[in-house]
Formats: sequence, structure tokens, C-alpha cells
Amino acid sequence: MFLRQLTYLLALDRFHHFSRAAEACGVSQPALSAGIRQLEAELGITIIQRNRRFFGLTAEGERVLAWARQTLAALDGLRQEAALAQDMAGGSLVIGVIPAASQVVPVLLERFRAVVPALHVEVKICSSRDIVHLLREHTLQLGLMYLDQVPADSPFETHTLYVEEHVLAAAKSMPLPAPKTIKWKDISTVPLCLFTTEMRSRQLVDAGFREAGVTPIILLETNALELLHAELLSGRLASILPVTALPERVGPEGLQIRHIGPSVSPEVGLVKLDHSNGSAVLERIWGVVHSLKLDDVYTF
Repeated sequence: MFLRQLTYLLALDRFHHFSRAAEACGVSQPALSAGIRQLEAELGITIIQRNRRFFGLTAEGERVLAWARQTLAALDGLRQEAALAQDMAGGSLVIGVIPAASQVVPVLLERFRAVVPALHVEVKICSSRDIVHLLREHTLQLGLMYLDQVPADSPFETHTLYVEEHVLAAAKSMPLPAPKTIKWKDISTVPLCLFTTEMRSRQLVDAGFREAGVTPIILLETNALELLHAELLSGRLASILPVTALPERVGPEGLQIRHIGPSVSPEVGLVKLDHSNGSAVLERIWGVVHSLKLDDVYTF
């Protein structure tokens, strides 16, 4: 059995098309098909449902796919271990990040590169649920997410970075309730732009309004933090955002901020698979993670 055959299988699962999978692997379609058939012959099972086209994986093929992901992830870790044995300056990391915490990433990368200067990072913006799924599939090495969304009794190790606080924010030209700390019912007449309902941040906001027994005026919903910032800074709409998701740069007039009470304050932190064969880069980064606490950075 060759590792290349496992790479072919992962490409087929990704593209669901023989020609595109072959192109991604840098081989001809007949070579890829022959490699998959050889893998099936060696294992004595049918992996691919096929006729003239790809129709998906068999049940046995799904189990082989899960094994192939783990094997290739372990191999990547081994390669990084060998590279770091020669030079601890580099390596790569793929991180999944919830939209509400995306502005935390530069702070994390600064800390990570203090120990791995040439670290190459790929950042994917995902929901907490997707982060858990992609960590299990070894597509991500780290997740930055709500820790209450990590499944109980799961194979994950976590580290809390900060406790999130939601605030009402608006341009100074927009009328808001006067007190610095307000209640959810006080926001019911303020036109809002919010994250979409599948986002955990929005679910916490909805819970606040629901418990207060009021219905908010929501004029825009999006999963794009940049669009929320644009509406907020324009003065057209207010927003309820975590402190970590407030715009870093605002206009000369600045923003009005109101604390909201009572409010749920979930923990946000980093998550990784708890296994012994992680890459040398990941283990080195996780050592840095254990010393991180960002509550002092993200308070208002």
C-alpha cells in the first residue's frame, strides 16, 4: 500500500470527480483510477461506488477514508518533526476561527511567531460546530471557538483565553439609552445589525432578548463581521457584538458603548485534538498557549 493511494482517496472525497481529483494530485485520471483499484485489491474490499463516474464511497470506503486522514495527518506531523530537527524556525498551522473572534488572531500569531519565527498559518473562518468537525477530520490543527460548544467526553484539549462580553455599540451620531449599563428591554427600540442565527454569538443575543420578553428591531443579519462594521460605522444601525469583535479602527467621532446586563459570558479559547502524535510545530505552539490569557487585552 502506497501513501499516494491514500492521497488519491482524499482527493476523490474532496472533489467527487475523477478528473478533478487527478488534476489536484498531479496525475492522469487513469493513473488515479488504477491506484484506487490497487488499494481495493490490497484491502479486499470495494471502496468506491462507481460506474463511469464517481458515485461516492461505500460504507467500507468511509472507514478507510477516516483511517487515511489520520495516517496522512500523522505523516505530516512526522515531516514537520524532521524539518524542525534541522531548523526550529518554521512550520505550518491551520486554524479555524469563529467570526466573533477573528480580530484576536493577530495577537495570537504575534505570540506564536515569538517561538516559531517563520510559522506559516492558514486561517479559516468557521462556526464552532464546523471547527469541531474539521478538527476531528485533521483538516484543522487548532480551533478558536466558544468552549461551551466542545462536545462533552470528546477527544479535545482546551485552553481558555478570555471570557466574552457582549456590548451595544453605535456611532456617536445615533441616539442610544443614556446609562453606561443598560438592560435588554432598553435596546428593543434601537435598529440593529447582527450576526446570523447559526452563529453562537447571535444565539446568546437572542437569549438575552427572549428572557427579557422583548422583540428587537433587526434590519440586517450577516455572517460577515466586515459588513456589520460598515453599517455600525456608517451610523445607520447599532450592533450587539462581543468586545473582541468591535472595530479596531473607528472614525474621528468614535463609538458609543453600552454594557448590557444581565448577560451570559461564555468562555472563548483554543482547542486541539488530544492525541500523542501531533506535529512538533503544534506541540511547540500549544506550549505557548498554556501561558496565554487575554482577559486583560479584551476588556472595555
